[in-house]
Amino acid sequence: MATYVYTAKKDRATLLTGEIVADSKAAVVADLRRKGLTVVRLEEKRGLPDLKSLLENSKRIKVRDKAVFARQFATMISSGLAVLRALYVLEEQTQNPRFKKIIRAVRDDVEAGAPLSDAMAKHPAAFDRLYVAMVRAGETGGALDQTLERLAVQLEKQDALRRTIKSAMTYPVLIGVFAILVMIGMLIFIIPIFASMYKDLGGELPTLTKAMMGVSSALKGYWFIIFPALGLLGWALVRLKKTEQGRKAWDRAKLQLPMKLGPIIQKIALARFSRTLATLMSSGVPILQAIDITGKTSGNSVIEQAMVDVKEAVRSGEPLARPLTRAPVFPPMVTHMISIGEETGALDSMLNKIADFYETEVDAAVKSLTSIIEPIMMMFVGGLVGLIVISMYLPMFNMMNLVK
Repeated sequence: MATYVYTAKKDRATLLTGEIVADSKAAVVADLRRKGLTVVRLEEKRGLPDLKSLLENSKRIKVRDKAVFARQFATMISSGLAVLRALYVLEEQTQNPRFKKIIRAVRDDVEAGAPLSDAMAKHPAAFDRLYVAMVRAGETGGALDQTLERLAVQLEKQDALRRTIKSAMTYPVLIGVFAILVMIGMLIFIIPIFASMYKDLGGELPTLTKAMMGVSSALKGYWFIIFPALGLLGWALVRLKKTEQGRKAWDRAKLQLPMKLGPIIQKIALARFSRTLATLMSSGVPILQAIDITGKTSGNSVIEQAMVDVKEAVRSGEPLARPLTRAPVFPPMVTHMISIGEETGALDSMLNKIADFYETEVDAAVKSLTSIIEPIMMMFVGGLVGLIVISMYLPMFNMMNLVK
């Protein structure tokens, strides 16, 4: 049960406001209609959130959850189940509490008479522009089940690509974190023991040893300043990256990263661009709207800006391939294949082939990168530990002189 605040018309000149406790918006609308009132505005009354609500709202909605939702929704619709009934079933079997709450809100809006796409558009955390546009196209064309099926394929491939990259990078990241923790532990706990011993012996210490002892003293004496400062710096960088200018700068920098990281990121963006545009076009979304949505869901501001220029060129009558050739982020192979697709009338099929090609390329490139990164990370760990050990044992060569 929830409390709803309503504004309703009794006649043309009279507006009434009030509160009703009910199970859903649909129940409130039905109750007010029985009283001869026409609902103008209806909102759920929000109080201070409790701990359970905060935990539910903080739970992220994964791509896999959205893909499963689309796949199951498509299956139910194609089996002849009504949209509202399908939403009831999906709400019941969804495990994610936040997603369950969103599906309930969508179901309430649909039950109150709103189109499914409009109800989904109110919840961008679960249903982004791509999701909403495809559902709207499916509703308009009377092929909602087919559109949801294509959307499920798109999301599943996107999730599979993300998982490939995540699994490949997990080991190097763990090694890097382990190396940093080992270094900090040695600087804080091991070096002070050697420092005390060398201080008692006297004598001039090597420069590397003095540098390490200085770093150790700083960490041990001012850790309460250094670690919060590093945390604050990390937080500031994250906040900067979320700004418009910071996001653009970071997206441009990612494409220039060394060790083949830049090309891999470019291929990931191209695969997502091709798959999204193909899915939208095959679902009947108008070309200009499809270009706009593809740019805004590409995940890279370089492609997003390129798609703004492409949209204007296509609006003025140019074929899609021509403005793409003017954007450096699109390789010649992509533009040539898109040009062939336009000429043969099979653009969506050609875009899917481009996406398949780049997804395969990313998979191979990530495996190759992993085989390179693993020995580099091991050398990095050994180098850090070795540097500290050498700095502490250098004075040992002069130990006899110091004892005398």
